[in-house]
Amino acid sequence: MKLTLPPLHSRFFADQKGQVLPWMAFLLCLFIGAAGITVDLGHAYACYRELQASTDAAAMAAGYALSQSTATVASVKAAAGSYGSASNGANVNQNLPNTTIATDLNCSTSVANLGILCSSSPTGYNVVRVTQSVVIPTFFMRGFAIFGVQGAKSVSLTAVSTAAARGASASQYNVAVVIDTTASMNTQDNDAACGDTRIHCALQGVQTLLKSLSPCSSNGSGKDCSGGKAFDAVSLFTFPNIQANQASKDTSCPTGNPAIPSYYTPVRGATWSAPSGTSATYQVTSYLSDWSSTGKQNGALNTSSSLGIASGASTASNCKGLQAPGGDGTYYAGAIYAAQSSLMAAQAANPGSQNALVILSDGDAQSTKINVTGTVQKAGTGTPALSVDYPSSSNQCQQAIDAARFASSQGTTVYTIAYGASNAGCSQDKSGPLAGISPCSALQKMATAPGNFFSDANASQNKGQCTSAQNPNLSLDQIFKAVGTSLSFSRLVPNSYYN
Repeated sequence: MKLTLPPLHSRFFADQKGQVLPWMAFLLCLFIGAAGITVDLGHAYACYRELQASTDAAAMAAGYALSQSTATVASVKAAAGSYGSASNGANVNQNLPNTTIATDLNCSTSVANLGILCSSSPTGYNVVRVTQSVVIPTFFMRGFAIFGVQGAKSVSLTAVSTAAARGASASQYNVAVVIDTTASMNTQDNDAACGDTRIHCALQGVQTLLKSLSPCSSNGSGKDCSGGKAFDAVSLFTFPNIQANQASKDTSCPTGNPAIPSYYTPVRGATWSAPSGTSATYQVTSYLSDWSSTGKQNGALNTSSSLGIASGASTASNCKGLQAPGGDGTYYAGAIYAAQSSLMAAQAANPGSQNALVILSDGDAQSTKINVTGTVQKAGTGTPALSVDYPSSSNQCQQAIDAARFASSQGTTVYTIAYGASNAGCSQDKSGPLAGISPCSALQKMATAPGNFFSDANASQNKGQCTSAQNPNLSLDQIFKAVGTSLSFSRLVPNSYYN
């Protein structure tokens, strides 16, 4: 037998041991690269989410600023910058270095169709768009730069957010508006913003408030909200009180002056039962949602609505709306208690709704025609009260403060509007914790919060004696717009709504 052995070099090259090692090295590099890319992309996504969140915050802040009665383009852009991630912003983040921010405003038809008109903002715009951009470095992907992929060293991120001006209803509101119709409201207000009697100017403000509220839910249509549920509801109250069965003189055309009985004093916190017949009442209209001719926010007022008529929306010469016959002096604690009881009944009928009380007056309570018969009441325990007698001819301004604080303690947001209020008056407030209080101070203390107190800075009767520190230099119309705005919120809208 002949044994033949292959040459040594043949055996060497034919040996396949260890050939998997190059593949393992290649795959290891591939896996490490994939892991690196995953880390970089994951970091980029996390950074993008942070950038988008801060852009949303900046847009919401800008939308709120856009709704303010003193808004300017500069103030809106400043608000956006204050909440962005760019330098000095509240959301500066080390993961988002050198972020840039751009803020643009527009008058959008899409947003106007939501009922938020461009005219609702002093800027003439109703939507704001915020764009933030940042370039973040990569950690692993930058290794591809050795292959000439220079873009692998960083990732560029851009986030866009768009917000409508404040004007979307946050929740359903029951709003009681209490208007002073004492004789002093017949005096002339020569302010250029009105140039008419004070009652006429006040009713113009009520009309502004109505337009800023939402009569129907988003699927509603028509003046009676057919096809959708009534949303905000408004009731108009007045003092002096009127004879209940003559309230229609204020709510139908031709308008007239109902009989004015002596002030009645409803029981604090009593279950609401609307007075009828010849009884005295403070309520002019029930809670209605039919004031808009379009069934939408900012729609023209419905001149067939009793609320529209009472607020002076009709242009007919014989239909002037609520007038100011006076005759019984000023006493408004009773009107506040009546309005609060009615609000609680409205809230019970609409679970989940909220209550707001708007009071306009010069605040100088000193009537001599108060029905003080019946049980004298003290403010209830647990309320932020002054513990003065009610009803009483004494301490009438303090009684009003007690009444407003009682309303606040029941969850009602109380707004007060000082219209020609003086820093001297309330002559019957000679005792009690706030003896010697002025009408201006009384109205300040009635508001649920300092920001809910307003004073007409432009009224002829206001010569600087009564000012609102948090809401200075507002006309009466601007005040009512601010009140309506505070009952709503700005909201994010699709970016396509900007155009």
